[in-house]
Amino acid sequence: MAAFFGNLRNVVIAGFVLAAGVAAIYVGCLHGTIDTNFWAFVTRWLHVAAGVMWIGLLWYFNFVQVPTMPKVPAELKGGVTGYIAPAALFYFRWAALVTIVLGIGLASQSAAYTLGDAFTLGLLGEPNKAASLIGLGMYLGLIMGFNVWFIIWPNQQKVLNIGGKGEGLSAEAKAAAGKTAMIASRFNTMASIPMLFCMVGAMHTS
Repeated sequence: MAAFFGNLRNVVIAGFVLAAGVAAIYVGCLHGTIDTNFWAFVTRWLHVAAGVMWIGLLWYFNFVQVPTMPKVPAELKGGVTGYIAPAALFYFRWAALVTIVLGIGLASQSAAYTLGDAFTLGLLGEPNKAASLIGLGMYLGLIMGFNVWFIIWPNQQKVLNIGGKGEGLSAEAKAAAGKTAMIASRFNTMASIPMLFCMVGAMHTS
């Protein structure tokens, strides 16, 4: 058991196999059908899973890593900046992209509103509360995704010298990059709260 659970890849694969088993039970025993509603559900499931990783890591950075770093002894900081942070940033940025792509795909499959309704916040034609909420959530998510890829990630590359991006930079330049990344990350943390409210609220709005 220890060998199995010690291998993350095997655990993740097993998780997907179990999910496929649940889907088989849904179809075979519960008489569910594999139709457009089923695939919309699968898209939502993957969207939520990617979102959990994205926002989970965002909150890890802001609630755990950043506040704790000043307390870490200088001789141990390299373990975080050299290994943990770069690995977390890899999953962080790709989870953000997957969440956004699947979210747009999910909105395009909705029976309650069109993708155009979502992007226009449900304000054109008949008022649509679900489209307004999901649209607001989508715009917040898009802004957050932009911050991840075009502000946080490039500046963290400089701070952590990922891919040699920090070579030759002065301490002042790295500090400025770190401050820029921190502000964008804190903005995302703030925005994640209403964004999640909109996403959940849209599911409970008729």
